[in-house]
Amino acid sequence: MTKAELVNEIAIQTGYDRVTILNVLESAMVNVKKSVAGGNNVYLRGFGSFITKVRKQKIARNITANKSLVVPEHKIPAFKPSDDFTDLMK
Repeated sequence: MTKAELVNEIAIQTGYDRVTILNVLESAMVNVKKSVAGGNNVYLRGFGSFITKVRKQKIARNITANKSLVVPEHKIPAFKPSDDFTDLMK
């Protein structure tokens, strides 16, 4: 499902116009990104959590150059679905 399809579905279900739905959806995504980038987790009960995971430092290999290099510790965004969401997938 694309963002446009999601906006259309929400507009049909709620009766609001698509422009308003798109603005709300965009604002929600911007705020989730800002929060997670700032080190805060976002918890949406019944849906899931947007969290920050830390990847440890590791040694990787460049196969073409046959050299080892160190990949430093870094943070990545992640999504952890709620139990209700996971149960729907079963």
